[in-house]
Amino acid sequence: MANTAASFGNGDVLLWMFEFFLFVIWFWLLIMVFADLFRDHEASGWVKALWVILVIVLPYLGVLLYLIVRGRGMAQRNLKQQQAMKQQMDAQIRAAVGTGMSPTDQIAQAKALLDTGAITPAEFETLKAKALSS
Repeated sequence: MANTAASFGNGDVLLWMFEFFLFVIWFWLLIMVFADLFRDHEASGWVKALWVILVIVLPYLGVLLYLIVRGRGMAQRNLKQQQAMKQQMDAQIRAAVGTGMSPTDQIAQAKALLDTGAITPAEFETLKAKALSS
């Protein structure tokens, strides 16, 4: 305990905290780089493999080069992924809640399916009864 108190006076603890903070930031950047790298569907497997090798062999330089070379696309790929996730969530919510269409719209849609031959007259009657009961 006395050793820690003595080292605090000359800044060793503050230096250790700063080094720990830099390590956490670097580790977070490393995770972000790998997540972005494997999220990118436009890059070939060879390009991804080369980036992985560069980041593993030269970690600090590899992460910095990745941010310089592909940093602008990281935000775009992240935004695209978030939009896709939002669309999936909205589709799941709509499916859980129901179509939100009026019974008239549901019957008209079923009639269009019947006219194209996609459903049988019995299926049309089932859909019609379901629309009228809801």
